[in-house]
Amino acid sequence: MEGVGVNTAAKHWAGRRAFVTGGSGFVGSWLVKALVAAGAHVVALIRDLDDQSELVRSGAIRKVSVVNGELEDFFALERAVNEFECDTVFHLGAQALVGAAYRNPLPTFESNIRGTYNLLEVCRIHAGLVKAVVIASSDKAYGDHDVLPYTEEHGLVGRHPYDVSKSCTDLIAASYHHTYRTPITIARCGNIYGGGDLNWSRIVPSTIRSLLNGERPVLRSDGTMIRDYFYVEDAVNAYLALAEKIETPGVAGGAFNFSTEQPVTVNEIVAEVQRAMGIHHLPPLVMNTAKAEIKAQALASGKARDILGWQAKYDFASGMKQTVEWYKAYLEGSR
Repeated sequence: MEGVGVNTAAKHWAGRRAFVTGGSGFVGSWLVKALVAAGAHVVALIRDLDDQSELVRSGAIRKVSVVNGELEDFFALERAVNEFECDTVFHLGAQALVGAAYRNPLPTFESNIRGTYNLLEVCRIHAGLVKAVVIASSDKAYGDHDVLPYTEEHGLVGRHPYDVSKSCTDLIAASYHHTYRTPITIARCGNIYGGGDLNWSRIVPSTIRSLLNGERPVLRSDGTMIRDYFYVEDAVNAYLALAEKIETPGVAGGAFNFSTEQPVTVNEIVAEVQRAMGIHHLPPLVMNTAKAEIKAQALASGKARDILGWQAKYDFASGMKQTVEWYKAYLEGSR
């Protein structure tokens, strides 16, 4: 399989100045690495710097400009875009954990909703600088629907705190495009997995760590929930494709689903991790305690294929193999 940035048009990014919110997060770190490799100057918004972040561990942080601040701080965002003269904005920063949103919704609403309109207002007032804005949304924005897979025509009907925050993010973004012509496009991905995700409550990293420790994986759900799982490098290439093709008819102001179109159950995820690791004697411990979760989600990606010429490079097995190797090296190094 090819590596980070395989769909990146190097000529497009050479000399560009990209602002990435959530630049030290799981997906943000991979995006920053791809942009740097393509020749862009990257400005990364970082709230709390974690030395274990892939941005730090890879050394990419030494190649970017760092702005310390929160999405809730309008003036930190304005300073970043204005003083560094950013022409492309990737909005990945968010409170991204469903469980955390359920336990305390206010910080999720502040980060995901206020943070979004703060950033888009900055892009509006600096329309002379900003030529492309990519909003990293989620399949959670659709909420619960009886008919699957989701297409971009499905309504945004989130009901629980995290889902609502993503529905609002998308609606606010669309509003800025249709009212002010801000060059915004929205990426809706499934559950992104890959090396560098240190949120141990998530099923992929927690299962790998448990198996490496000789322990049974713990499932918060009953194991039957259905999700799209999407390898991190494919997600990065999706964001890059949207930014590169912002002037293509139908891209600005539009939302795009990105998926391998192979939804799996949580039980199947655990089984794939076990296959990739060659460990089959530790069956999962099913807790069935998950709350505020959508039962089944799946995305159709035909629009991205037709308009962007995009397609996933990693199927579930190959992405999981890459992921397991990353965590083996990380956890063995930690020991």
